[in-house]
Amino acid sequence: MNDYVEVRYNLTPCNEIFTDVIAAILAERGFESFVPDETGLTAYIKKECFDPECTDVASILPFECKLEVSADIIEGQDWNSEWEKNYFKSIVIGNECVIHSSFHKDIPDCRLDIVIDPKMAFGTGHHATTSQMAERIMATDMAGKKVVDMGTGTGILALIAAMEGADSVIGVEIDPAAHSNALENVALNSHPEIDIRLGDVKSIEDVSDADILLANINRNIIIGDLAAYSHALVAGGKMFLSGFYTEDIPLITAEAEKYGLSLSESTEKDRWACITLIKK
Repeated sequence: MNDYVEVRYNLTPCNEIFTDVIAAILAERGFESFVPDETGLTAYIKKECFDPECTDVASILPFECKLEVSADIIEGQDWNSEWEKNYFKSIVIGNECVIHSSFHKDIPDCRLDIVIDPKMAFGTGHHATTSQMAERIMATDMAGKKVVDMGTGTGILALIAAMEGADSVIGVEIDPAAHSNALENVALNSHPEIDIRLGDVKSIEDVSDADILLANINRNIIIGDLAAYSHALVAGGKMFLSGFYTEDIPLITAEAEKYGLSLSESTEKDRWACITLIKK
């Protein structure tokens, strides 16, 4: 049998961070694939592994939101084909970079070609924050640079930095499932120079010579970790930040000033901000 149970989570409010956290919790409970969208998350688990109690995540979420949960049995089928037709779609960012799975066909010819395993939901490039960060990296001279990518997720931003010529890239991910996924994707794209570390900001305590630091996380984590981020950068180094709304920019830049970081550039897409800070 190749039957699965499809569990649907409708979230109010909903954002990529919320769906990523729920996906991480469910991954630890045996769920295999995740489809985030604008209103929530759809998760899949083999029928024989399904326990209705494993769908209850509300009590352990580190944020407040309204959850509506439903479950349906999906009869066995060609799951790769279903992903290709209905869920994970290849995406082109800035007409420069295509992100796709190994089973996609008719892939556009782009300067950068990234293959990722689409079973996890930790940043596939479709979200406004990920795409803005990717565009910022591609618009920057990365040749010979040392890069740190905090909250690397699938490793997409770390991979783009490496493909654009960075000498070394450190990707840090706190979630074990996402960390495992990033390792898989780094291997898929043959970039052994990317050092994927499991942990939080303490994982970069040994770094003080990074030229560029990336963090696509959320406002509160970024504000709390700015001191460590600044320590990791050389003077004149750049910090690309996203994962928060445009109205959060003044809060972040005010905190950043305490650590010698000044705002250089900001962009916005669907209210999601992406800013560049420079270390004085």
